[in-house]
Amino acid sequence: MNKYEKNFAERIKNNYPPGTRILLLKMENDPRPIEKNTRGTVLAVDDIGTIHCAFDNGRTLGLIPGEDVYRKLTEPELKEEQAQKPGQIIKM
Repeated sequence: MNKYEKNFAERIKNNYPPGTRILLLKMENDPRPIEKNTRGTVLAVDDIGTIHCAFDNGRTLGLIPGEDVYRKLTEPELKEEQAQKPGQIIKM
């Protein structure tokens, strides 16, 4: 792994730590893609920057930066989730 790849993976790890809530916007190159607008929770980021997630639909899959389109949930979205699930702690 070269220095650029290592720095890229570290940036992804710092931006998407375990517990981060995400929204999948688009996944095209997977034979069984997860539907767009599916929410999930980051489990881990590996050494090449793949973001491994547990999605709310029960599936787990790695998101590939630059290929899959996703974003972090906003503060209002996280608060809305928390209000809908009383008693559960949602990491912000």
